[in-house]
Amino acid sequence: MKDNRRQICTKCVMDTTDPGITFDDNGVCSHCRSYDSLVKTTCYGAEEGRRRLDTLIDTIRREGKERDYDCVIGVSGGVDSTFVAYKVKELGLRPLAVHLDNGWDSELAVKNIENVIKKLSIDLHTHVIDWEEFRDLQLAFLKASTPDSEIPTDHAIIALLHQMADKIGIRFLITGCNVRTETHLPKAWSQGHWDWRYIRSVQRRFGNMRIGTFPHTGLWKYHRYRARHRQIDILNYLDYVKKDAKELIKREFCWKDYGGKHYESIYTRFYQGYILPRKFGYDKRRAHFSSLICSGEMTREEALKELEKEPYPGEVQEEDRAYVAKKFNLSEEEFESIMRLPVKTYWDYPSYGKLFRHPLYNAVIGPFRAIKRVLAGWGRQRD
Repeated sequence: MKDNRRQICTKCVMDTTDPGITFDDNGVCSHCRSYDSLVKTTCYGAEEGRRRLDTLIDTIRREGKERDYDCVIGVSGGVDSTFVAYKVKELGLRPLAVHLDNGWDSELAVKNIENVIKKLSIDLHTHVIDWEEFRDLQLAFLKASTPDSEIPTDHAIIALLHQMADKIGIRFLITGCNVRTETHLPKAWSQGHWDWRYIRSVQRRFGNMRIGTFPHTGLWKYHRYRARHRQIDILNYLDYVKKDAKELIKREFCWKDYGGKHYESIYTRFYQGYILPRKFGYDKRRAHFSSLICSGEMTREEALKELEKEPYPGEVQEEDRAYVAKKFNLSEEEFESIMRLPVKTYWDYPSYGKLFRHPLYNAVIGPFRAIKRVLAGWGRQRD
């Protein structure tokens, strides 16, 4: 499907709104080709996945035997994290659930979390972020005019999980990240999640407050966490089908759907469903649907039909717009001025990414990367 302005993948629904996309002679996009490779190297069949997972579970239990918990999980009220909570308990683990309250939780998300935590008897640690500080940081990202204003939340969640693992003395973080349903997201649409230098540079340029309590991890602490902790993307070991997971958690925990990926957060819903399409021309549903197409959970025709609709109801968009502006203390004119700012990217601001592009850095770090790949391969063989 091609016109004079836009080319769409013949296999999924990713298109040239991703400036980095490429197509082969059959019109199949680079995301689909990467997907096939990632699934082959990262996911396992039912029997192999179960064998590897059993080995991991035995290790987690053994290392956490003398402690109150043996792993940390994140909970948001969404599908993946709710299913992970269910699965780790089914496997006999003793998780500490961690939730970041950034001031944007919907009532539905809060209720979903309460239901699963109560029924599974999981201890929950909720970190309530300093709202004035976080509001200033989120506003700074809006003024920076990059398409990744969710970066502060994503960074804080990962930092918080690592901090809690350190605090309770365990090394296993079990997440709901998975290759099958979330691999088509272009870097141009969102990058810099772990990049504290980038976050700090945006805040210093456009913010008005000093960041004091915001959970974060700099470059060296990030690598220290990576060395001390092990992240297990448990869904890659399972025959994970999102629609089946939804039905299970609805049945077991009275879980309620919230209408879109990550829409359990009011700000995420508004940012992905309103700001990104209108200001940047990016519709994240293309990425989400495309992964589901490749996993066999959705047809391309169904995705194209869904993309003809608004990301979510127009009246709710207007309600969210008014709510977000009020919470940010923005007038209508101020919000519109932000929407009209020239579009920027991650590369327009100081970041570790720029450092990593420097030839000297790559000359120094190259041997270490080679060793890391060898060790990673050895670790996979042991699993």
